[in-house]
Amino acid sequence: MDVRRAGERYRGGDPVAGIESLHAFSFGPHYDPDNLRFGAVIACNEERLAPGAGFDEHPHSHTEIVTWVVEGRLTHRDSTGRSSLIRPGDVQRLSAAGGVRHVERNDADVPLVFVQMWLAPLEPGGDPAYEVVHGIADSTPYAVPQAGAMLHVRRLAEGERTAVPDAAYTYVHVVRGEVRLDGAELGPGDAARITDAKDVEAVGLTEAELLVWELTG
Repeated sequence: MDVRRAGERYRGGDPVAGIESLHAFSFGPHYDPDNLRFGAVIACNEERLAPGAGFDEHPHSHTEIVTWVVEGRLTHRDSTGRSSLIRPGDVQRLSAAGGVRHVERNDADVPLVFVQMWLAPLEPGGDPAYEVVHGIADSTPYAVPQAGAMLHVRRLAEGERTAVPDAAYTYVHVVRGEVRLDGAELGPGDAARITDAKDVEAVGLTEAELLVWELTG
C-alpha cells in the first residue's frame, strides 16, 4: 500500500481566476514520469472554484471522466447538447471517447469543491456518452466498464468498518473525515494505492466519506 498525502499533491489552477487545483498524478506542467497512472486511474484532481469561476470550453478524448461534488453545485455543458447541475451525492460520468468539448462552472453564489477522476479506457474511440446518477446510495457500486473499473462510495460513522474490495488495483481517496486503512491513518485529501488488495479494511476514526476504485489488472 502506497499512501499519498494531500500536501504532496501538485498545485495548479489559476488562483487569480478563482480556480485552485490539486493533482494527485502527473498533470499538465507538473510532469512526473514515475507518477503517470495507477491501474486505469490517470488523474484525481481536487478542484475549488469561487463563485462565478470555471473552466471554459475545452476538449477531451479517450478518457472516462467521473466527477464527485463535495460542496456547492457544478454546472456542466458539453458539445453533445447536454446541460446539467451536479450536487453533492451525485455521480457524473462523461465518456469522452473519440472526442467531446465541455464547460464546467460554478454559477452559484457559494464556493464549489469537487473531485474529478480520469480513467483510461480499455479501447480508444467510439461515441461520447454522458450519465448522472443523482443521490447514489452508500455502498452502491457504480460501474465504468469502458475502463474495467467500479466506483464504491463509502460513508462511515465513527468506529464503523467497511471492507475494501479485493482487486488487482484499489485506489482509495478520502473526501472528508479521518480513517484508519490497514494500519495507516488518512485524512481529507489523502489517498492510498493498493496493489493486489485482499482482506483490507477501513475504519472511521471520525465520520468519513471515501471514494474507492476497484480496478482490473
